[in-house]
Amino acid sequence: MMTKGGIVLIEVKQLSKAYGDYWAVKDVSFKIANGRIYGLLGENGAGKSTTMNMMTGCLRPTEGCVRINGFDVVLQPLQAKRQIGYLPEQPPLYGDMTPREYLRFIARAKGVEPARVERQVERVLELTDAVELGDRLIKHLSKGCCQRVGLAQALLGDPQVVILDEPTVGLDPKQIVSVRALIRSLAKEEGRTVIISSHILSEISELCDELLVIDDGRLIASGTPEQLSATLGREQTLLLSVRGDAAGVVSALEQLEGVGRVEVSRTEGDVVALSVSVREGCDVRDAVFFSLAEKKYAVLQMEKQEQTLERVFLALTQTEQTDACESQDAGEEETV
Repeated sequence: MMTKGGIVLIEVKQLSKAYGDYWAVKDVSFKIANGRIYGLLGENGAGKSTTMNMMTGCLRPTEGCVRINGFDVVLQPLQAKRQIGYLPEQPPLYGDMTPREYLRFIARAKGVEPARVERQVERVLELTDAVELGDRLIKHLSKGCCQRVGLAQALLGDPQVVILDEPTVGLDPKQIVSVRALIRSLAKEEGRTVIISSHILSEISELCDELLVIDDGRLIASGTPEQLSATLGREQTLLLSVRGDAAGVVSALEQLEGVGRVEVSRTEGDVVALSVSVREGCDVRDAVFFSLAEKKYAVLQMEKQEQTLERVFLALTQTEQTDACESQDAGEEETV
């Protein structure tokens, strides 16, 4: 089976999880190709961790299924889990062990050959910049150091799929840079599939080839950052600071071809700040400058604002919430 990115390694079909009457995840389906980095994006409580826990076999789905390299996570758990390295939101560490002792234990639990255990333990400690932590008790380590040990255990056994729930939480800036470089190398150099969830939109944008946006337990969008931006249109925004009468400036701008909405964001004395929407394919900067200059309005600043992942994410989730509210309102009207 193929996707645009390559061979399908993970297939999630109509995955759902209910707690009583509450659906934490509902009818989520997607496919993941080998050798790419996927970002699971969503607000707190959106269903990201629940989805990851079902994908790794830590949580049994109410409905639907997950196949890892052809193995069903529920029906063939051992075969499926051998393909996966998982770092949950709370790393599963044992405080009375040292990282080396813990990693040896995890390596044996994962079925690593005895002759390869020590070599693998030292390798993952080095990859996660945790060699110097190896002989200290885990209960004495900081949160960031525990995160690095948790990441190291996810890499034991050379898994084809690495699933990381908030992998840079608690790390300092130097460690964050190191972990991001490691994630890139896992996919680009070693050909592994990496799935990460993160609240840091810049991290998702920088690392991921494709995004999966979850809101209120449902998958509401998927694709590359560029594809998601395209779904909202390629409208650009000009941010202007102009010295002059606000009404006159707005009137002059609204008459220009290619200009959409013109909104005044604030005024300070005789200086007005504006946001100007520009239709796709139009570059109106010269026209804006000369039109305002002709009317003796001085352009103090002009900045072109491109579509950002933050704006895409907010637009997608706000649209979903608005649609849900409208559907609920419609249902209430029908009931009345």
